[in-house]
Amino acid sequence: MTGIEMHSVVALLEDRPGEGLARGQVGVIVGEWAPGVYEVEFCDDDGKAYAMVALKAEQLMPLRHKPTHAELAVADH
Repeated sequence: MTGIEMHSVVALLEDRPGEGLARGQVGVIVGEWAPGVYEVEFCDDDGKAYAMVALKAEQLMPLRHKPTHAELAVADH
């Protein structure tokens, strides 16, 4: 399981100069083309989209705003 689903916030793991994107840029999953291939929308601070790119799960890192159950179990020990 990749932890990527519709509306997940993700970070790009590689530069994509053809799309004007750099490693670390943050986007949101807005669709799934095929298993493990996602449409990612990248927006500026005003919410204006500047790129929509189909990317594979291995090109993305899901961002989390709260601990997962596994992280909580480790912290308890």
